[in-house]
Amino acid sequence: MDAAGLLLIVTGLGLALVGAGSVAVDDWQQQQLNRQWERELRSLPPPDRPAVAGAPGGAGPAGAGTPRATPGAPGRRAGSPPRSDAVFALRIPKLGYYAAVRQGVTLGVLGIGPGHYPTTAWPGQRGNVGVAAHNVFWLQFDRLRPGDQILVEARDGTYRYRVTGSRVISPDDSSVLAAGGPNRLTLTTCWPLWAGALAPRRFAISAVQEP
Repeated sequence: MDAAGLLLIVTGLGLALVGAGSVAVDDWQQQQLNRQWERELRSLPPPDRPAVAGAPGGAGPAGAGTPRATPGAPGRRAGSPPRSDAVFALRIPKLGYYAAVRQGVTLGVLGIGPGHYPTTAWPGQRGNVGVAAHNVFWLQFDRLRPGDQILVEARDGTYRYRVTGSRVISPDDSSVLAAGGPNRLTLTTCWPLWAGALAPRRFAISAVQEP
């Protein structure tokens, strides 16, 4: 093997190690956020009144979720942890997946985990709740099938969704995030899932909120 070939191999291995290290750091940051979010939820008083419809994270029609008093409302425990950077969390039992979700879909947000599209609805509100993430965090999401459950844990309660389908779309196709229609959840990431930053298309998973 000549020197040029050896250099290419060493460079490739170096890039792979750097990439693996970056993913490990991102995963550690996400786990920290998850723990911060879980501590905050444990500090909230038990569900005792409907959440306010239309408020961020607020409930929609009665019975849309399991309501919990909102942060700062009477009954919040003294000495509770500060409000976390997350706005809600996703739990997918089939995949053993759990992640706190931050607001926004900027590179800074998506660099460590999923983010909520600011132009879409909040959990429990009428319409479409949109969540995005890099494919390196959702490598198993192509295993989701119609009927699989997705739980959205918000400050005002837990909302349950059932997967209705998935499809591969072009990067500029925003129709999957359209407002209106039934209460639903849309997850988007890059496709193919294994292609990392080189993925040329998008993968969208649709789910409808359970009554």
